[in-house]
Amino acid sequence: MIGVTGTTEPEEREVAGAPTASEEWRVFLERYGELYVKVRADEEELVDLLDEDQLEALDQDERVEPWLGEAAAREEAVAASEERIGVRFPPSLRGFLVASDGWTRLDGYVDGVHSCGCVVWMRDSEAGGRVTDTYDSIPGNEDDVRLFRRSIEIARGEDFWLLDPTDVGPDGEWAAYEFAPEYGDTTDYPSFSALFHSGYESMEEDADEDMD
Repeated sequence: MIGVTGTTEPEEREVAGAPTASEEWRVFLERYGELYVKVRADEEELVDLLDEDQLEALDQDERVEPWLGEAAAREEAVAASEERIGVRFPPSLRGFLVASDGWTRLDGYVDGVHSCGCVVWMRDSEAGGRVTDTYDSIPGNEDDVRLFRRSIEIARGEDFWLLDPTDVGPDGEWAAYEFAPEYGDTTDYPSFSALFHSGYESMEEDADEDMD
């Protein structure tokens, strides 16, 4: 049964060091890839992600920084996506896309961040529209439905990553949400960057536990 969403406030999940500019994203994403192959990737996935030299280096516990993203988006492509959507993206999302036009390996239940050409209003995507209609059919979910209808979808899998252009901080960043339809649970963050960085923090925690 779908219930009313429970929300975790941003201050309860403090995120530090979240990147904004494309240069910061590039450095962060390299670190993210390094940690991902150490903490999350199984042997079969490693063969797909790494070449022979990288596999050998990883086996010898040497540092490996695979690029798990895509080629950088051109500014013109980002601008065309903004024109299609009808809004200018927040700084951290723009910086991300100019560093990597999409991302396919994430910690959590989304398949990957959309390329700029695939960013869409949640209400207009096939999966997003279906979830919106389902929630709209059940009393008590009015706040969720309003969020879905006004947010853009930037990542999707079992869960969704959403950005709300009506909730803008003093830094120009939009409120970000991780939404899990299975549980009706929404966790909010101050920005796309903070949402992305939370997965890195989760992997860091697991890596520290493995070392204990």
